[in-house]
Amino acid sequence: MKQLSITSFIVLLSLGLFAQKKVTLDTTKPTTVVVTSAFKPTLKPAAKINFSAASPVADSSRPNLFYTIPSQNLFFAYQPTPLQPLALSPDTAFAWQNHNYVKAGYGNFTTPYVRLGLSFGDGQKSLVNVHAKHVSSKGQLPFQQFSRTNLEGLGVFASKNNKSEWNAKAHVDLSNQYLYGFADSMKYTNKDSLKQNFSSFGARIGLRNKVADAPIDYNPSVGMEFFNDNRSGNESTLSFALPVTKNFGRVFGLSVGLFGDITSLKTPKATYDNNLFYLTPAFQFKTPNLKVNAGFTPSWDNSVFNLLPNFRAEMKVKDQPFSIQAGWIGYYHRNTYQNLATYNPFIAQPDFSNNTRIKEQYAGLKGSAGNHFTYNAKVSILNYNNVALFVNDTLDGKTFNVLMEQSMKSFRIHGEIGYMVQEKFSFLAGATFNRFSNQYSYKDAYGLLPLEVTGSLRWQVLKDLSVTSDVFFWDGPQYRARNGVSLKQKAAIDMNLGLELGITDKFSGWLQFNNVLNNQYQRWNNYKVLGFNVLAGVVYSFGQTAKK
Repeated sequence: MKQLSITSFIVLLSLGLFAQKKVTLDTTKPTTVVVTSAFKPTLKPAAKINFSAASPVADSSRPNLFYTIPSQNLFFAYQPTPLQPLALSPDTAFAWQNHNYVKAGYGNFTTPYVRLGLSFGDGQKSLVNVHAKHVSSKGQLPFQQFSRTNLEGLGVFASKNNKSEWNAKAHVDLSNQYLYGFADSMKYTNKDSLKQNFSSFGARIGLRNKVADAPIDYNPSVGMEFFNDNRSGNESTLSFALPVTKNFGRVFGLSVGLFGDITSLKTPKATYDNNLFYLTPAFQFKTPNLKVNAGFTPSWDNSVFNLLPNFRAEMKVKDQPFSIQAGWIGYYHRNTYQNLATYNPFIAQPDFSNNTRIKEQYAGLKGSAGNHFTYNAKVSILNYNNVALFVNDTLDGKTFNVLMEQSMKSFRIHGEIGYMVQEKFSFLAGATFNRFSNQYSYKDAYGLLPLEVTGSLRWQVLKDLSVTSDVFFWDGPQYRARNGVSLKQKAAIDMNLGLELGITDKFSGWLQFNNVLNNQYQRWNNYKVLGFNVLAGVVYSFGQTAKK
């Protein structure tokens, strides 16, 4: 160890001396700088991206893979659809307005006009409406005069538990006219022999369930009707209705009803009875998009049994604002003296009393377009039994005899449209086309209209100014001349126009134009209507709401 240490020390010392000796030698040289070239500072070129590079070639060796994914169908119990609001249609059966008014006026053809409306009750637990009306006119033709007077009262009364309500209705109607539609060569001096006066009185009472979605719905009613003429003809009718529906939830239901009409007509010749009873058992299926009523109607028409169909269906098209409807139904039209005289006030006293049986197959659609426009269209095929036809008597043609067509068919197209904007504007129009065929007893459908078009307009122009208008058009029906030849009456059109202007809070003036076109048409052969007729008057409103 000692030797190694000594040896290392000697080597290091020798190196240090050698280095010192070398540095000393370098200091003897001259300090000279030799420049070989001038210094020029430059930047190193930067790398740039080449934008013109070609896209890589597709690798064709790799296969194209296709995947098949099965569709997943989800079915929901409820599928929301966009709301399609419909314009509100006025309820023609009953409208509650708590106000009172008197409307009076006068016009040419010696036409006084009076109308009265009274309202009572609070509109919740009880309400009563009373309406009265009288109008009369005298035309230019001999004995061309008539008068109409009617009084009607309607009341609705809620029960103590407010789950049901009683409704009652009573009316009195007086119709007086003269048989002025005789041949021009006929001369009558006894005016009383041409009188054709009718009077009727009726009352009805019923009970109705008010609870929505109740397990049992019911609406029984019973009524009496009395009808008389000025030729010792008296008719009385007792009618009742007992409909009941049992609901099984909100979808299924079972309904059954018992209906009856017992009529007795007494004339100087004889007494005629007309009794009709029928049941309406049916199964009901109700959903938001589909409504089905399926059943039969066993009936006893004057002790003659008939089984009538009762199938109706209505389906709403998904996501569309219209519904499809179809059905096969059977029903009756009562040929009572009162119904016949209401349809044709110039008939002779009938010597029968029966009913028209109708079977109808129909299909159609109804719905809306936009927020204000509604429509309804239906095509029907009808089969009639015992249809009432009307022909002039062969003596002088002033009265109409009622003939009974044993069997007849009809192809019918019926359409309705409506456009409403709140309570300010409403337009309603309807058209019915009938093509009668296959008559068994008579050649033509005497007195029945083949085409009928109606329209009505209600427009609140300003706050105190309203305009009303009505249009009627029909194609002339067939009639039988005195020589037995069948002829066709001319087509007819009638248009009315009314104005009402508010003067004060309680008074307003009104103006009415009837038969604006002055078309003296004949709805019934030999009976011309009045020509252009104008009436004017005032309306006095009083009560809680001074509004007519």
